[in-house]
Amino acid sequence: MVYRLTGILSPRSAKFLTTFSTLGVRPNNAVLIPFSSPLPLRFRRPDLKTMATTQERKFPSQKQETQPGKEHVMDPTPQSTTPDYKPSGKLQGKVALVTGGDSGIGRAVCHCFALEGATVAFTYVKSQEEKDARDTLDMLKRAKSGGARDPISVPADLGYEDNCRKVVDEVVAAYGRVDVLVNNAAEQQERHTVEDISEDQLDRVFRTNIFAYFFMAKWCLKHMQPGGVIINTTSVTAYKGSPSLLDYSSTKGAIVTFTRSLALQQVERGIRVNGVAPGPVWTPLIPASFSPEKTKKFGSEVPMKRAGQPNEIAPCYVFLASGDSTYFTGQILHPNGGTIVNG
Repeated sequence: MVYRLTGILSPRSAKFLTTFSTLGVRPNNAVLIPFSSPLPLRFRRPDLKTMATTQERKFPSQKQETQPGKEHVMDPTPQSTTPDYKPSGKLQGKVALVTGGDSGIGRAVCHCFALEGATVAFTYVKSQEEKDARDTLDMLKRAKSGGARDPISVPADLGYEDNCRKVVDEVVAAYGRVDVLVNNAAEQQERHTVEDISEDQLDRVFRTNIFAYFFMAKWCLKHMQPGGVIINTTSVTAYKGSPSLLDYSSTKGAIVTFTRSLALQQVERGIRVNGVAPGPVWTPLIPASFSPEKTKKFGSEVPMKRAGQPNEIAPCYVFLASGDSTYFTGQILHPNGGTIVNG
């Protein structure tokens, strides 16, 4: 019988649909499906012609018990790459630093930046995201182009200013400057009433989600020249709220105002500051935050009836980082599956 191989946990797995008659050794987490059987929905890459339809898609029930979540144990693996993406050297010669770049949206952004010719550095959480960071680093080494230098990964807890300073110093020591900063790292914990949010949780979420953005911008700006770019990841929850993510949504609202205010502050220096407010996107944050039942239905509430994939969000960051967006500052892009936010 002829089989097709899918579901491989490889950075370029989305590019291949392999047929073979001799099974040999099956790669880890591969799924063998006879060609006579339909490909399960969770393994299908959204078709460019039909991804705007309203067919509901569900995920397998799953739960990760610790934060940060881990991409390599998710089912299905988030789609960080797509063969439909056509790079054109938009970031050639640029040095980019992406926080939380080991997985999810951050990984997809790093990959697109590398394809576009940027030299890429990213941060991750030490001892908790080591495998995801290694996988991303391997992906970036294969994707780098246009004379870019080898990528680096930097472990750090970005909730504290001195750690942010050390990250920036390490990147500048390696590459001489920072041209593009993507503030992306975040965490969330679901709580159904304000009385359930402890002071420790509030402090932790605000440190990761907004304090770090201040600190990273502060230290990167010391090494940015005119033409530099800062891109902040906010969320659709900043605009529509979330009753079970009160502290997280509050930080995302703060990021919107931070983005607008910093843009006004830095415009005379020739540095642009913009943001991206994704809707529901399939990243490790989801199974690490929500119940198995909520994870199963994740994304079904938006008009497109499905969660987005990281590779559908990353081109927003390429646009904002490149010369295509030179008349944009203080603005937020909204890849959210059709939710109207008027923001």
